[in-house]
Amino acid sequence: MSSPTTAVAEFRNVGKQYPNSGVGAWAVRNINLRIEPGEVFGLLGPNRAGKTTLAKLLLSLCRPSEGEILRFDRPVEVRRTLTRIGYVHEAPTFPRDLNAVGLLEYYGALSLVPSAELRWRIPALLERVGLADRVHEPIGGFSKGMIQRLGLAQALLNEPDLLVLDEPTEGLDLSGRQLVRDLVLEQRERGRAVLLISHALSDVEHLCDRVAVLVEGRKVYDGPLADLKGDPASGSSRPLEQALSDLYRRSAG
Repeated sequence: MSSPTTAVAEFRNVGKQYPNSGVGAWAVRNINLRIEPGEVFGLLGPNRAGKTTLAKLLLSLCRPSEGEILRFDRPVEVRRTLTRIGYVHEAPTFPRDLNAVGLLEYYGALSLVPSAELRWRIPALLERVGLADRVHEPIGGFSKGMIQRLGLAQALLNEPDLLVLDEPTEGLDLSGRQLVRDLVLEQRERGRAVLLISHALSDVEHLCDRVAVLVEGRKVYDGPLADLKGDPASGSSRPLEQALSDLYRRSAG
């Protein structure tokens, strides 16, 4: 019998309560999740459901109030495992006076990427995200879509084993949205995992192997998309938007 694979990320009975949020007010509570190597895992839910809180907990941007979180089978307190993760925020911000090359050199050093590798990775990534002709311009002159593309390059610079994408197509045109899809599929083909937080349901359907749904900080579904879309009454498949709306309605309150 083969041994079970090590999850790239795991939440065990995790809860987060922010200070001054009110008695009994939890951003997330009793969350159990596993993200496996080589899978694209979608995290869905309405606004303020707790999706970004889970991403912040995974990235050690805040601490859980209860439970345990593992990255690559190590507690999140082991900070060096962060060098194996890439992260794209929904609205990334970078120093305006740097250019793209200078920014990626800085983040490469933070991620412990050897300088010899940065010399070829940086131009290759800027070409891949469509910024090869803007490398020497100050970031302060970049459009929102260009900033998002630069964020993708920065997140991929360390060749991450887990790529965390929080609304990655925000501000992107059609070619940019296709770029994100292509990059996610490339990660999966290389056996690397992706955590996708998105309201773009067409991207979720096209990319995700499995999804979890949060409502009011609670996990209300975790499994294949096909099972989520199944209609219990008729046994047929519903559009994903309808399936989510039905699930939100049943789970609220």
